[in-house]
Amino acid sequence: MNAADIAPLITRAESLLARLETLLPTESEAIDWTQSLAARWVVQRGRGALVAVTHPQTLDLDDLLGVDRAKAALDRNTRQFLARAPANDALLWGSRGTGKSSLVKALLGRYASAGLRLIEVDRDHLADLPDIAAGTAGLPYRFVVFCDDLSFGGDDPAYKALKVALDGSIAGGREHLLIYATSNRRHLLPEYQEENALTRHVGEEIHFAEAVEEKISLSERFGLWLSFHAFDQERYLDIAAHWLRQLGCERALADWREDALRWALTRGSRSGRAAYQFARDYAGRLALGDAT
Repeated sequence: MNAADIAPLITRAESLLARLETLLPTESEAIDWTQSLAARWVVQRGRGALVAVTHPQTLDLDDLLGVDRAKAALDRNTRQFLARAPANDALLWGSRGTGKSSLVKALLGRYASAGLRLIEVDRDHLADLPDIAAGTAGLPYRFVVFCDDLSFGGDDPAYKALKVALDGSIAGGREHLLIYATSNRRHLLPEYQEENALTRHVGEEIHFAEAVEEKISLSERFGLWLSFHAFDQERYLDIAAHWLRQLGCERALADWREDALRWALTRGSRSGRAAYQFARDYAGRLALGDAT
């Protein structure tokens, strides 16, 4: 084979290598945790990596009203964790818009200077928890893996991955890492009315079907279980008033409460989120002279 025959083969090989390079995952830059407070676990082409969040959303813990018991419990648990004392993974469950996710972000804002860092993981990538734990081991920080709006289908593979992680079985240990998850469901899995028919009574004891026990077993693996419930009318209005003050609306019109209640009614929820959104809308209209 002469040079003239080899040249086309080389050209084709170079073209093939160029195509393969586009399919390979790109190398991610190592995170400088002295500058980055948070990161996201991103999976591209089958390979996961931590990607720094440039401007993480943080909140003031004092701005979260109506959730005092849960706030105190998670704050204490986080302080234990930062002090290298025993601490628990936490499940924050309950009504939408009541401050579950905001509470985790507010803790980052309060304790970042003490070495707390946040890693957000999508539920579809929970099987990568061992890689996240291994990649952050040995660093002088304490990491909270945050999975927001967590729920599973019946045969979801991420379900088993989370069970393994909560049991403390991920390779290399995770003393430097806790899991904080939020969910609208107490047991993280859908529950159906017909499951009640699967129970049977033996004497005074009730034996639930294995499917029901499986649903309960995952949430029970969280050592800290915090519930969030919808606010009553007065609490909702208190939160709206707080945010109006924060937005500089001390001279709010006298009838803002009626507007706030109508706002909640249209959304079907008296939640902290609805109160915050109302306050922003009202403050904006007041700035334009349209708060009527």
